[in-house]
Amino acid sequence: MRALLDGPVPPAIVAAATAALLALRRARAVRQSRAANALVVLAILLVTIALELAMGRAPTYRHGPVRLWSANIASDENSQQVSDPYTFTHVIHGAAFYGLTRMLPGQASLMTRAIVAIGVESAWETYENTDQVINRYRAETVSLGYYGDSVLNSVCDIVACGLGFLLAWKLPTRVTVAWVTAIEIALALTIRDNLTLNIVMLIYPLKAIKRWQLGV
Repeated sequence: MRALLDGPVPPAIVAAATAALLALRRARAVRQSRAANALVVLAILLVTIALELAMGRAPTYRHGPVRLWSANIASDENSQQVSDPYTFTHVIHGAAFYGLTRMLPGQASLMTRAIVAIGVESAWETYENTDQVINRYRAETVSLGYYGDSVLNSVCDIVACGLGFLLAWKLPTRVTVAWVTAIEIALALTIRDNLTLNIVMLIYPLKAIKRWQLGV
């Protein structure tokens, strides 16, 4: 089973589940029901959790207690606890998805856009935890000891994305741009990594950036 759940297969499953749930929600005309919307989000999370467990990800940190915060990105607790510096990049995901979902066809409701954002984030979480991407992180980025997220950390990252979406909805665009920029600068200064660098190093690794991140 684990061998089959690699590469694009897990995110494709999450995307298909999200699309099916949105279609069911639309067919039953329950778009304005908070309970129905909550059930759709919960179902997406359950699909994500089930996939990650089947892929061999640990439910929580294997070598100690659950903590709310892990500051050391070089520690084996990174991406295992409730939150860590990379949690802030997932908040930025939410802001980005808020903007991107404005381009959905038709007059998509805010809740529809939020569900799409959660679905995309959940798909990314499953893809990020495939052996293919884990090996890519270990080979090309500063995350040399990365061995995947715990399921707890993944779920909290998805929640962080939802928080970013909410903030982008509530705050003026200029304020959102300001806090996203501030987070990126703060992460670059404190851990020598951020969302922008993470994307660059995954897609087109640059030796100069990696040397700077490693402090050599």
